[in-house]
Amino acid sequence: MFVQMDRLAQASSFVLLGEAGCGKTELAVNLAVRLLPFGRPVHLFDLDMTKPLFRTRELAETLVRSGVHVHFENQYADAPTTGGWVRSSLRDTDRFTILDVGGDHIGARAIGAYAPLLNRENTAIFYLVNPFRPWSDNVDHAAGVLSQILAASHLQAEKIRFVGNPNFGAGTTLKDVLDGCSLLNDMLERIAFVCVEESVSAQASEILPLPVFPIKRQIEYP
Repeated sequence: MFVQMDRLAQASSFVLLGEAGCGKTELAVNLAVRLLPFGRPVHLFDLDMTKPLFRTRELAETLVRSGVHVHFENQYADAPTTGGWVRSSLRDTDRFTILDVGGDHIGARAIGAYAPLLNRENTAIFYLVNPFRPWSDNVDHAAGVLSQILAASHLQAEKIRFVGNPNFGAGTTLKDVLDGCSLLNDMLERIAFVCVEESVSAQASEILPLPVFPIKRQIEYP
């Protein structure tokens, strides 16, 4: 089965967390576009200050043409700066606000000041795990990183919903997805849904016991 977007759209704010390279930005972009038909403004904030490549801001022009409002702060090197409109956007429940947060606890510090707003019922907090990334197939490592992120961001642990992202990139096959989900089931509980490459998402939705979120790849890797 596919993710029921009408149920997902009951939240007004979304936070995407996870280690660098886990697929947060791809999900953030796809989520923003798929929320547009619900008739509320969609505001996507690039709060990733931990790596210089493959951030939401790289797709800003394309997203704006689609109707998504993209926010980011121009920065010198990796200075910990955030856009000034985050707080007011989170307070406005008549819009969708998506926060694409940088990997690890250093990136998570960017949202610590907004914890009282993010811990409300109207916020969905997703922690992405790609079991094919180095060390991410180790439950102890994943738990350790998540603990550091929670400490830095002041988010409530019970609000975290895990999202599986068993992808190698554009060449991901259905077998890769199924093998990755098997690894994830051994590691995690409370998996909200699984991100699956669009080309194999229909097949995966007929096999997997978890909801499937189709990912239309937006980021072009060299």
